[in-house]
Amino acid sequence: MSSNKPYVVKAFYDWIFDNGLTPYIVVDVNVYGVMVPMSYVNDGQIVLNVSPSAVGSIAMGEEIIELSARFGGKLENMSIPYGAVVAIYAKENGAGTSLAIEHPEPGTIAEEPLPSPVKMSSVKAVDSKTTTKTSAKQQSTQASKVKKPSLSVVKN
Repeated sequence: MSSNKPYVVKAFYDWIFDNGLTPYIVVDVNVYGVMVPMSYVNDGQIVLNVSPSAVGSIAMGEEIIELSARFGGKLENMSIPYGAVVAIYAKENGAGTSLAIEHPEPGTIAEEPLPSPVKMSSVKAVDSKTTTKTSAKQQSTQASKVKKPSLSVVKN
């Protein structure tokens, strides 16, 4: 049987938000798969404001919560497995629930394959413009006739 934690977290999130309060989650960063800005972690945990007004985007999937938010002006993309959510509560009154940490079993989290190496090619500039001393009037007349520099891709 699958974990009920995603359903509980989503239900509390909706309940807190529907009541006009601010949902916060507490995340244990020691759970495999957690990706958060580590400079904001205290005692192995990070507290995140997950209200729509605080995050750029939030997606509560089947296994993980993905969101983006600004920390010190820098946009951070975060990934939080539901097993790492220690608590979800309303900032204003503390209403919510605490949850047990669930460490994933080996092989249950799908790992993304490493991208294949990109083959690089060089770029060569082609410029047909020659430099000669001319007056400003001649330059403006010639400028309209001169080919613009272009780039061509040279494959190795």
